[in-house]
Amino acid sequence: MPQSFNITLLPGDGIGPEIMAVTVEVLQAVGKQCDLQFSFTEALIGGSAIDATGNPLPDETLDICRGSDAVLLAAIGGYKWDSLPRHQRPETGLLGLRAGLSLFANLRPATILPQLVEASSLKRELVEGVDIMVVRELTGGIYFGKPRGIFDGDLEGKPIKRGVNTMAYTDAEVDRIGRVAFETAQKRQGRLCSVDKANVLEVSQLWRDRITALASDYPKVELSHLYVDNAAMQLVRQPKQFDTIVTGNLFGDILSDAAAMMTGSIGMLPSASLGENGPGVFEPVHGSAPDIAGQDKANPLAQVLSAAMMLKYGLDQPEAAKKIEQAVLSTLDRGYRTGDIWCEGTTPVGCQEMGDALLATLSA
Repeated sequence: MPQSFNITLLPGDGIGPEIMAVTVEVLQAVGKQCDLQFSFTEALIGGSAIDATGNPLPDETLDICRGSDAVLLAAIGGYKWDSLPRHQRPETGLLGLRAGLSLFANLRPATILPQLVEASSLKRELVEGVDIMVVRELTGGIYFGKPRGIFDGDLEGKPIKRGVNTMAYTDAEVDRIGRVAFETAQKRQGRLCSVDKANVLEVSQLWRDRITALASDYPKVELSHLYVDNAAMQLVRQPKQFDTIVTGNLFGDILSDAAAMMTGSIGMLPSASLGENGPGVFEPVHGSAPDIAGQDKANPLAQVLSAAMMLKYGLDQPEAAKKIEQAVLSTLDRGYRTGDIWCEGTTPVGCQEMGDALLATLSA
């Protein structure tokens, strides 16, 4: 009997449905090879959910996600919904999904594939061999802290508007993400860099104290600390010094995107968002690219690699994950490139043709 898994699909907006369609075909192909059976249920999130229900995260969608083994998300958002009130924007649905599934740990690899070294904006000698994992705390910090909002006030008798956001972490929240980071580093090269702003922020002082205290439980992991401004500089200056990075929600949001661009295209990078129990969410780090939606120009590889992360981290199927990863590498070796990673001497293809090439590689 094949192993069966229930997967929730959230195609979302823009290029989301196109790259999701390719990924489902790839999953079905590798499932046949590895004796895995996938049942897919599609649900609404983001702009498409707003158009259909007025809510960026309908209750039905969250219920479907909670009842699945894993969630595969494509992309959300677009110009169409940018002028809506904040609580109705697509991004609010994504934050609600993370909170609703208690997904506190975001794993974002930034790996330079040898076939794409020349696509990086940095020099070959800087990026060749780069393999970084950013572990970002996902449900705390300034994105969720309270009080928050825009308030009326006065300054020296004159009325003013005051925007407030609160950066806050408890020791338990730091310990939880810290353990994920140490355990991730143990499985890699054994080096963990914790990024904070402990020289000026009390919340970062607590962060550094707690991460340091955890280090004694992981004697095989070499722990270092960097202030976030220095970490941003070092990512560009000497990225190969990093193995695993752990940081809070805001700093992780920024640094993981900076690390992503070293790879040559944000269209190549997957991510995993995990909790202590229940399904994880697996998604590419790029946006919905509404300017190319429906034109068969999108790069589906980040979505496909997100499915590989789903198999590895969410469903404990490392063999199937490796088949997908190898198919991506082999397809790139054969010279197929979507527009975002194209260079002279390679074969330009669209989204569906890249999917066909992956299927051909898998079948071979």
